[in-house]
Amino acid sequence: MTTTIGSTVLGYPRIGPHRELKRALESYWAGRSSEAELRDVARTLRTNTWRELSDAGLDSVPSNTFSYYDQVLDTAVTFGAVPRRYTDLGANALDTYFAMARGNDSVPPLEMTKWFDTNYHYLVPEIGPDTSFALTDRTPIEQYREAAALGVTTRPVLVGPVTFLLLAKPDGSAPATFRPLDRLGDLLACYAELLRELHHAGAEWVQLDEPAFTADRSPAEKERLGHAYRVLGDLTERPKVFVPTYFGDAGESLHTLATAPIEAVGVDLVAGPVSPDRLPGITGLRDKTLVAGLVDGRNIWRTDLDSALCTAATLLGVAGNVAVSTSCSLLHVPYDAEAETSIDPQVKSWLAFAKQKVDEVVTLGRALSEGREAVGAELNASREAIADRGASERLRNERVRSRVDTLRPGDYRRSECATRRPAQQHALRLPPLPTTTIGSFPQTADVRKARAALRNGTIDRTSYHQRMVDEIQRVIALQEEIGLDVLVHGEPERNDMVQYFSEHMEGFVSTDNGWVQSYGSRCVRPPILFGDVARPRSITTEWAKIAQSLTDKPVKGMLTGPVTILAWSFVRDDQPLEDTAAQVALAIRDEVVDLEATGIRVIQVDEPALRELLPLRAEQQRDYLRWAVDAFRLATSGVAERTQIHTHLCYSEFGEVIDAIVALDADVTSIEAARSRMEVLDDLNAVGFGRGVGPGVYDIHSPRVPQTDEVEKLLRAALESMPAERLWVNPDCGLKTRGYAEVDSALRSMVAAAAQVRGSLQ
Repeated sequence: MTTTIGSTVLGYPRIGPHRELKRALESYWAGRSSEAELRDVARTLRTNTWRELSDAGLDSVPSNTFSYYDQVLDTAVTFGAVPRRYTDLGANALDTYFAMARGNDSVPPLEMTKWFDTNYHYLVPEIGPDTSFALTDRTPIEQYREAAALGVTTRPVLVGPVTFLLLAKPDGSAPATFRPLDRLGDLLACYAELLRELHHAGAEWVQLDEPAFTADRSPAEKERLGHAYRVLGDLTERPKVFVPTYFGDAGESLHTLATAPIEAVGVDLVAGPVSPDRLPGITGLRDKTLVAGLVDGRNIWRTDLDSALCTAATLLGVAGNVAVSTSCSLLHVPYDAEAETSIDPQVKSWLAFAKQKVDEVVTLGRALSEGREAVGAELNASREAIADRGASERLRNERVRSRVDTLRPGDYRRSECATRRPAQQHALRLPPLPTTTIGSFPQTADVRKARAALRNGTIDRTSYHQRMVDEIQRVIALQEEIGLDVLVHGEPERNDMVQYFSEHMEGFVSTDNGWVQSYGSRCVRPPILFGDVARPRSITTEWAKIAQSLTDKPVKGMLTGPVTILAWSFVRDDQPLEDTAAQVALAIRDEVVDLEATGIRVIQVDEPALRELLPLRAEQQRDYLRWAVDAFRLATSGVAERTQIHTHLCYSEFGEVIDAIVALDADVTSIEAARSRMEVLDDLNAVGFGRGVGPGVYDIHSPRVPQTDEVEKLLRAALESMPAERLWVNPDCGLKTRGYAEVDSALRSMVAAAAQVRGSLQ
């Protein structure tokens, strides 16, 4: 048994190196496999992770970081915070869990939103005055014992009690003055019970994550943090308690944790970062272990080990003990850079995925405990990679840099919205409450097989092109038959809304196996943006032109915005993000102009990640929102008044960026609203938003097919906040992950509901 944490990671990927969990989940949901088969896959993944981390040489291995869907949902289930509408289903425990995550024919899912400033999504707990907290699920204890049976002593990990309640929303029964944090005392009793049981099971350490305190918090919230860890710390039967904060600087909350009766505090020295010079002034650290997050858990560049060691050295006199960790969980990076066989060798030498980051943590830990000489070879390899990357001429494109340097204020502006609106109405001639979709249609097995066949060389590009044209024809015909007003080509040629564009731009490389979990079984392969960005030729105009030739109705050109491309890529860290955003915006601007030149009258530039990159501290937000808005406007301001610019945002707390949404100056903004029951419209009205809005009328992330009256009810609710002449009708998000049968039915319900409401307006 270890008495200190030592070198560790705060969490690890869980979807499987080959997305084994994704396939097992989707097989179970489709009824092709049993619960026992799903649980066998999960057990194998946990076993492999524990053994891999232990064999790599970590001093402390985390457990309970596995999840079938989401760690916040797991916490709600652990402590009995399951809304009655799900328990009333009478389903078994696993199916009740998945109903909360995905919904079913009887109930919609819980609301879903972004995990702080990452592209990971969590399920939002619903807490009310009558929520019956109880330790109803003992998975953290079971997984601790499961690892122990393999000979691996682990440190169970949970979302901390205060962060859990701060991330929750009041349930439908709560009075207006209620806040979930009001229930902290009741929840702490359940955490205390869990800690006692973990202690009796043999756990020496437990990790309770409190990342909410790297955001701005009120004095009352900070006081509740201190209260929570005084209560838990004063328990006589418990493991040692380690509380990491991550995604930024915890500020005054570090003082609170350092003076609480707990044994270890974690700080993120990458995102933020906490100034090491400030740490000596924090009372209480000398009696604790300071777990220093020195290895970036969110990006994929190799750590400058020399620099990290210098930082660690400044901390040695600050705390009773100093340990090394990742800055946050490695959930946010792919498994293994060595699995990449086709990536550019030079760029690959600059990379560290989860497995390599574990090795970096171990190296740093050994250097601190044994001296630099013990890891001399590893330090030399790090120096060589860092130097090679810094000196590479491939990072710079002088033509691109010159273009950014010569931008003028007029490049960021269109004429006034009031001037554009009549020109667009005349050009498009749309009915009230026009119906459309967000962009993508289902990616069928045939479409994916065709893309794989082209990649593998079993079909030529001419054959592939014809298969994509056939799919576009199918999608256009279906939309015409359903009766949609503004059509899309369905994006069959696209693997991912960011990866597709990155593969057609300079300055990016793509991975073959660099999968990262976004939510549930949904995985993405973020491209790697390593150098200056340029668009050598048109990317989408051919497909848009084909689609428009098949219909007299307007077809939207579909593009991904510059901020989202940055947010959903692994981005270079050697220049300000603002500079990289301007380069990407210019590449998208060229594409917008080309689409307009081919006759496309509606162009959608999606920015679902606008809120995602928002810094957690208010003092840093204004500058980010300034350049994020500038990047979108630079990308979209090169077209005529009659061309209608749309954008799309989803799964975020939009109220926090509402002024920026206005400043984007898009003619129409489609926005996630179904799970939140149109709440976002109140935020828009509060700031006098006067442009078109398409609040999503059904949730595409759930397999539920909405009925016409359900959609009609949401539309009528929207009309209470938004005049009909500015209201659009669309799903919450793209339809790529759904099947054609449910898409067909759902869109027919949507169009029928729009027709009924439209008729009542006349």
